[in-house]
Amino acid sequence: MSLRRLELARAATDPSVAAEIRALVRRGVVPDQRVREGARVILAQVKAGGDAAVRDANARFGGARSDGSLLVTRSEMEDASDALPPRIRAGLEQMIANIRRFAETELPQTRTTVIVPGVEIERRWAPLARVGVYAPGGSAAYPSSLLMGVVPARVAGVGTVVVASPADAKGALNRTLLGAAALAGVDVFIVAGGAQAVGAMAYGLPEAGVAPVDRIVGPGNAWVTAAKLEVFGECGIDLPAGPSEVMVVADATADPVHVAADMLSQAEHGPDSPALLVTWDAELAAAVEAELGRQLATAARREILERSLGQGALIVVAPDRDTALGFVNDYAPEHLSVVVEDVEEAVARLRNAGSLFVGPYAPESAGDYASGANHVLPTGGLARSCGALATEDYGKFVQIQRITRDGLASIRDAVEAISEAEGLIAHKRAVELRFEDAR
Repeated sequence: MSLRRLELARAATDPSVAAEIRALVRRGVVPDQRVREGARVILAQVKAGGDAAVRDANARFGGARSDGSLLVTRSEMEDASDALPPRIRAGLEQMIANIRRFAETELPQTRTTVIVPGVEIERRWAPLARVGVYAPGGSAAYPSSLLMGVVPARVAGVGTVVVASPADAKGALNRTLLGAAALAGVDVFIVAGGAQAVGAMAYGLPEAGVAPVDRIVGPGNAWVTAAKLEVFGECGIDLPAGPSEVMVVADATADPVHVAADMLSQAEHGPDSPALLVTWDAELAAAVEAELGRQLATAARREILERSLGQGALIVVAPDRDTALGFVNDYAPEHLSVVVEDVEEAVARLRNAGSLFVGPYAPESAGDYASGANHVLPTGGLARSCGALATEDYGKFVQIQRITRDGLASIRDAVEAISEAEGLIAHKRAVELRFEDAR
């Protein structure tokens, strides 16, 4: 098949090419304003109406269980876990073990620093009390995303983990998703999707006895993203999430079969999921195009893949390696496959990506399911400033300052001088009073 092409070398002389590059690298993830406004209305209704408002939103927008209930019992989750086919259960258990192993390496440490004698600062790690995890459900249920959100929470020591996920169009919940929830140790499972699910976690379900959470994590559609942005300030969030993205940077050493397969694996998420090949080898670009056509001919989800590639696929042709790697950093993809000569030198230069997959045997799907790395990643260029969901996102650091009289004396002049310069005399007096012998 034929894909759109972008020739980076033309940017200096063709304003339209330069404009296309700017649009790509500054694409963003904030949903349409109409979605933001719609999510705001739903959230206001949930905040005011509690459980009944969530049930009403489920009935109007989808995600309701057939009996209208909002909570899944622990026994239901355990029954689903017991009924999992052995191969699926083994896969989920291996995934949990690998995520846990990596998440444990991310567990922050409490540290104490002596600034000067008598001035000691402790930076104490404290896990959050309650965390909400949104897990895509309904017609596109992702147990893997549930595990990516829940397992690090358990490693971090979160007290209560609440999951929200919608039922499908028939009012049923995905049995693998429920089984994964049991295996991961979910405490509360709310049946809701979209903005109302975020509202249920952020504001709680008073009738059901579910308290508000301290932070909400996990990917979702535009309504979930919009709702997370709206509740930020009343509770914490991880990141706004946009469509899944894949970029492959490759040269003549790459196998076109592998490159095409990696592009298709992420394009499978939907027509709004961009799939980019960045290369400075014209022969590889042509070979990948041809291979995409061959693989599409027998693909199980051909219609979705063709739409996705037609709308979001792009071959970026660079004049040389340096220009290509510079474009990758500017674009800051969610998933980045790196298959080039002298690969570690390239990896050392690639600082902006959610997760890098290095070499010919590191497909993105390995990270999606079983390598142990988290697959909740920054999209829309946020990889320039943010990283993958990690254990530290489930807690916070508390600063504890211990200061003796001698310690305060050693910093007294600085405190008094700067507070006086800022016109905050009461600040100065709070120090002076402690050294007045008359007291």
